[in-house]
Amino acid sequence: MTKSRRVMAVIVAALLIAAMILPGLAVKAEAAEKPKVKVSLVGDNQTFEAGETKTLTLEITNNSGQKLENVEVAPDMSKQKAGAWPFVKDWKQYSEKIDSVENGESKSVSFDFTRREGAKKNNYTIPFSVYVQGSDDAIVTDTIFVYAKNETVTPDPTPGDNSQNQGDAGNGSAAGSGSDGADMNVAADDGAVAYSGGGSGSGGSSSDGSVPRVIVTGFDTNPAEVHAGSDFTLTIHLKNTSKKTKVQNMLFELEAPTEGTDEQTSAPAFLPTSGSNSIYLDGIKADGTADISITLNAKANLLQKPYSINLSMKYEGSQATQIESSSSISIPVKQDARFEFSEFEISPQTIEVGGEANVMCSLYNLGRIKLYNAKARFEGNGIKKQEIFIGNVEAGATGSIDAMLKGEKVTNGNSKITMTLSYEDESGNISETTKDFELEVTEAVDDSDMHMNTDGDIEAGSGGFPVVPVVVVIVIIAGAVAAVVFVKKKKKKQMLNEEEELLDELDRSSEDEREQP
Repeated sequence: MTKSRRVMAVIVAALLIAAMILPGLAVKAEAAEKPKVKVSLVGDNQTFEAGETKTLTLEITNNSGQKLENVEVAPDMSKQKAGAWPFVKDWKQYSEKIDSVENGESKSVSFDFTRREGAKKNNYTIPFSVYVQGSDDAIVTDTIFVYAKNETVTPDPTPGDNSQNQGDAGNGSAAGSGSDGADMNVAADDGAVAYSGGGSGSGGSSSDGSVPRVIVTGFDTNPAEVHAGSDFTLTIHLKNTSKKTKVQNMLFELEAPTEGTDEQTSAPAFLPTSGSNSIYLDGIKADGTADISITLNAKANLLQKPYSINLSMKYEGSQATQIESSSSISIPVKQDARFEFSEFEISPQTIEVGGEANVMCSLYNLGRIKLYNAKARFEGNGIKKQEIFIGNVEAGATGSIDAMLKGEKVTNGNSKITMTLSYEDESGNISETTKDFELEVTEAVDDSDMHMNTDGDIEAGSGGFPVVPVVVVIVIIAGAVAAVVFVKKKKKKQMLNEEEELLDELDRSSEDEREQP
């Protein structure tokens, strides 16, 4: 009995201890399930002058181990004392949303704040809470610190009291991360636009703390294709994203990248023909659009690729607030293909039907672009169509053209043959150019006829009268007769000479006999 009581006592004690420990474990497990999210201030924009407008950018970092959906970030001054809110408008009017934040990812939200005149010179603590889908309570609340400079005398409003700014109610705050210092980047491919500091505008006016934004919505060039070494007119399309605030006194400056390898050749890729890269515009009404234009010259030795132009913008809001932002546009530049052919080398100049002629020449690429998939096609009267592949010819290189052309039909003298060169640019667009030369195609000569023409009529006369032997005999006979005649004439002349000498001797003997007594 005593042993049973001891066992029961041990069991009861274990149950009591478990009842005490399990609630604590449950609380710890619940705390562990709460997402670990951090709110931090980006940059150094926490000092506000009286009446100054600045953008505070907050970074939300998710290290909770799970994806957060429908995230909302808002200031929470519910537990702060009256006068702790240093900005124009009630803190309840500010809220920014993020669709989702992956685990390990950070995303930013921005708020445009204007220090109210009644805010005393002091350090202010601004709590920001983060809410997610499926939870009514904030998953985290972190604080940031701002500093208000210069003492002011306007009475402090009570947090949540909007009586001082009744005309601002319902205007809302700036959306997204558009600010003077924040960048909104857009991919800049061929002919694209990128923005910096020109994010989406706010829905209010500068009097209620929002900052009007001017963005570049696109651009045009005239002509549509910009060729190196030519002039073109650049027209930039602008939009004032503010629904209530007009912007004015606008100054734009364009800056092109410098191209060149040394001091003698380096220069901006685009130069204004007027000599000035500044453009002035009176203003753009709220939610309005405007265009600015400038005539530029593209440097002659530019490569065929897109070149970026930076556009800086300075303008004023409704209360002459100075605002600066910048954008960039990407202008594709085209280079014209430039090449030459050497003289044709044709061997032979005349071919028979069925014969072949070798045609050669060189292709000199004198331009700054590569010729892709170059081909040469030969066409003309009297020859068979022929096409050869040359390949890619780099800028400054030489391509060889070597073709064998076959005669198909007889031409009446020299006939024009056309060589057509085709090639592609970087985009695959095909271009063609032609060059002509002359070639003669004659009738083919039969081999048997050729044999008869070279060896006489031996074969043709083999079945008839033997002409050649007769001719040979006649020639021999004539030679013999001529020899006989020549010998006889020589002998006759020799005999006459001998007779004259004998007569001369007789005459001399007669004279000698007369002279003797």
